[in-house]
Amino acid sequence: MTSSTIRRVATTNPQVYAFEIDGKVTSDDMEDMANVMNAAFDAHDSVDMLLIFRHFDGSEVGAGFDWASIKSRFRSLTNVGQYVVVGAPDSAADMIELMGKIIPVEAKTFEMAELDKAWTAVDARPV
Repeated sequence: MTSSTIRRVATTNPQVYAFEIDGKVTSDDMEDMANVMNAAFDAHDSVDMLLIFRHFDGSEVGAGFDWASIKSRFRSLTNVGQYVVVGAPDSAADMIELMGKIIPVEAKTFEMAELDKAWTAVDARPV
């Protein structure tokens, strides 16, 4: 990934894809992450995702509307087992919990102080 806002975190479990978000998310950031996830979906039947929001300054208008991002969102419905988010803004955390109830993905949110619990939830550690 070439993104400066979204950074992939290597994990001890090859089926866990972890990312740290630090700053304002751009269209390029979203496309880069989507390309990583589309490759993951090609390589694995199912993966878990862990998103860690260090400092989130929102996203630019149109971020996530490129084809790679749209494709990865649809593919995540059948290829992501767990979607774990740490430190999400309150409105995002509420949305994640709600979506976890209506889509076939297990969604969990954690506070930043619970980062270790989030890693345990996806059965992985950072490398």
